[in-house]
Amino acid sequence: MTDTPTNGTPEAPVGRRTVLIAAGASAAALAVAAAAPVTPSPTPSAGTADTAPAAAAVCTLTKEMTEGPYYLDGQFVRADVTEGKAGAPLKLVLTVVDDSTCAPIGNALVEIWHCDALGEYSGFVGNNGHSEPDDGTFLRGGVLTNASGVANITTVYPGWYRGRCVHIHVKVHTGVTLTSDGSFTGGRELHTGQLFFSETVTTAMAKVSPYSANKVTRTTLAQDSLYDDGGASSGLLTLTALGSTTSAGYTGTLTLGVETS
Repeated sequence: MTDTPTNGTPEAPVGRRTVLIAAGASAAALAVAAAAPVTPSPTPSAGTADTAPAAAAVCTLTKEMTEGPYYLDGQFVRADVTEGKAGAPLKLVLTVVDDSTCAPIGNALVEIWHCDALGEYSGFVGNNGHSEPDDGTFLRGGVLTNASGVANITTVYPGWYRGRCVHIHVKVHTGVTLTSDGSFTGGRELHTGQLFFSETVTTAMAKVSPYSANKVTRTTLAQDSLYDDGGASSGLLTLTALGSTTSAGYTGTLTLGVETS
């Protein structure tokens, strides 16, 4: 369990653990991912914060950010974290590489957690003013990367809550031990950060159900206290539409450059 969250306030600059803010990018600048496919019309394309392209992922140190108050230990190792939650599908394709060498890191656990369409986190339902069932596990979990350093996770497009733009929290662990109850223990935490979304796509998503039922004032990407307009190196996903409508959802890709020593 982490810091007790306070209703109506943004995440504190330091979460359950002290996290180091990455001071800069690695000198290595080798491309490790190709540009994303063209997004079908009429769904808004996204790889930008409306200013900075995120499609050309490069081998740089991904900025670390606060863990925030909503982290819970001991979540499941699983490729699908939705648990039937309503929302537009989001297929995350996250590649973990050593920022110094660009080498992919296999068998690393990529863990995510985020709020649902109404801005509620499992384990903390009610903090954004909505009443719904709370099992403490929805929209939480992670998977091990394959030999190419890729983690594929299925979830839904996040909603929003007071004081923060739309985002997903992410951790990268190495050396974990899988447990009999489907969770994990031990290992070394290499990275704590956040994933961000194009304002163009989020604006369109906010107009469709179930996101349109969230009446909490939305903080935009430009207004957010943590996102620094750094593009992919600051966690901005490249989004590719899964269909011709906003509700069809997106694939979100990003290369996470982490320090291994």
